[in-house]
Amino acid sequence: MSTDNFKIQIRKGLLEFCVLQIISRGEVYTSDIIDELKKSEIIVVEGTLYPLLNRLKASGYVDYKWKESNQGPPRKYYVLTAEGTDHLSQLKISWKEIDKSVKNIMTIKK
Repeated sequence: MSTDNFKIQIRKGLLEFCVLQIISRGEVYTSDIIDELKKSEIIVVEGTLYPLLNRLKASGYVDYKWKESNQGPPRKYYVLTAEGTDHLSQLKISWKEIDKSVKNIMTIKK
């Protein structure tokens, strides 16, 4: 596996975690999620994000509200549900455990 492919696979695996973290800060529009991911060098396109948001909605982790827009039709703003907050808390615990394990492996000397 190439380094680039490794990075892509890691980012794909963390996408749900990152999206939930972004939404946890308050109501957010899809393009705002994409912009924040890009700023963090996690490149994602709408064709990837919309199915993920639909899965998160179907799982009960996020909900959305329609809000009027000055720039066209109403926009869908995503919010985290109580179940989503609990799920994100569990993901954070898992992330800390994985991070600790990887750091341990990286520091072991022969």
